[in-house]
Amino acid sequence: MLEFGRDPAIVAAEFAARVNRERDRRIGAGFYYEGALFDWDLRAQKFMTGKATLAGFAVAAGAVPGDLMWDGTGKAFGWILSDNTVLPLDAQGLFTVAIVAAGHEQSHVDAARAIKRAAQRPADYLDDALWPEVAP
Repeated sequence: MLEFGRDPAIVAAEFAARVNRERDRRIGAGFYYEGALFDWDLRAQKFMTGKATLAGFAVAAGAVPGDLMWDGTGKAFGWILSDNTVLPLDAQGLFTVAIVAAGHEQSHVDAARAIKRAAQRPADYLDDALWPEVAP
């Protein structure tokens, strides 16, 4: 869309910033794994990074599927979901959730990039059809 009298570079930068905000909002809205909604705010992202690293080490050290006591805390591991319930996860399960989370983020980054690089700017960059579906 051409905006007369405005520097095209500024218009493009403003559009990119709006798309990036929408991308970040959608990423932060969370993702589903096995029908459970996981929060995906900055705290959850940081916690997942640490726990996924531990899970990878635990698997490499021989953690077996079904063992919930893999993270070194002496307690069964569970992830607190968006609805405040706890989903018990073994190391393999947590590592799988981390892969799903990474896919959630990457798919939104790719969608935002496609929107910003489109030959013709979409009339409505908020249109759900332009973004990955996030559903159970």
